[in-house]
Amino acid sequence: MTKRRSRGDGGLYWSEARQRWIAEITIGFTPAGKRLYRRGSGKTKTEAKAKLKEVMRDHEDGIAAGPTGVTVSDAVTDWLTYGLNGRAASTVTKYTILCNTHVIPALGARKLRELSASDVDRWLADKAKELSTGTMGVIHSCLNRAVTRAMARDLVKRNVVDLCSIPSGQAGRPSKSLNLDQAKAILKAAEQSSLYAYVVVSLLTGARTEELRALRWDRVDLDGNPDADPPTPPTINVWRSVRVGGDTKTRKSRRTLALPARCVAALKQHQADQRRARQRAGSRWTETGVVFSSSTGQELDAANVRRAFRRIARLAGLNEKEWTPRELRHSFVSLLSDSGMSLEQIADLVGHAGTSVTEKVYRHQLRPVLLSGARAMDEIFGPDDEPAGEAQTLS
Repeated sequence: MTKRRSRGDGGLYWSEARQRWIAEITIGFTPAGKRLYRRGSGKTKTEAKAKLKEVMRDHEDGIAAGPTGVTVSDAVTDWLTYGLNGRAASTVTKYTILCNTHVIPALGARKLRELSASDVDRWLADKAKELSTGTMGVIHSCLNRAVTRAMARDLVKRNVVDLCSIPSGQAGRPSKSLNLDQAKAILKAAEQSSLYAYVVVSLLTGARTEELRALRWDRVDLDGNPDADPPTPPTINVWRSVRVGGDTKTRKSRRTLALPARCVAALKQHQADQRRARQRAGSRWTETGVVFSSSTGQELDAANVRRAFRRIARLAGLNEKEWTPRELRHSFVSLLSDSGMSLEQIADLVGHAGTSVTEKVYRHQLRPVLLSGARAMDEIFGPDDEPAGEAQTLS
């Protein structure tokens, strides 16, 4: 006669519906008196028992038992859907495209609990043959954060992605800076463009493109206070950007910069041009208060600025495909460095947290009203003696 199992030993039975052996055990009862089970399944009795033992180990370690059929694709999709709240729409779009192109096709079908560090290492090594080092870091981060989110929801025990190092990818497009002759050519070519003041301020103050696109007239002082003690120069307050929430890239990026004389002249001219554009637009004008706007007062987006800057680069005799607006900031750093300004001063002017970032990326940082950049740029370029004609409006 077969010995009856003792209480707590659990059971083992064949499931016709699933065509698998099911090993189960009771672990307690709910407050309503309903039994709580833990189960393991397998094609054989031995496999089912082994799965149950694994489930019980998780239970004893305090790890909740989640569904075992969750795939990497499920985890990544869940993160893209619910894990990016508060991010800019462009950021969500970027991550979605990268995940759908590089993560899900390669690893998506893999069960999340079966994903190994070797799987991730092979995937990264394969992607390093075609992607830049920067993009490698982004796709690794996307998968890492998706698995971390799944781990927090007890869908997987540990995050193997976090244990894998990122290999170097292909060399990306290196940033570069204008030399003095090229910078002068750019300024000359920009004179008949509605982007003239933008180019002047970007090149002569080193402000980021997202900071200038968010700059408002109420943050610009074109007169200063020469009668104060000490005298206050014309300034711009770089306190906002077009990032989500309007914050600058870092807290250190918030800074007040003295304006070189050429910037003051360009902005005064730009202010007059904008008043004329407002009159021409009439009821089509939208008052946003931004310094650099479209022909109807709307804020400029990155595409507007890139398009107009390409035309300027072409007029300056440069290859328009090789230059972008952000390289005006790099040029600011390079020109100041060439003029003998210290790394610490340059770092202050460009809003970096320390000189290590300035040295590594191009050379920058910040502080209250910073005069040294304006003085140095006045010495490099001199005042704008020839006023530019009325700027053409951005189309």
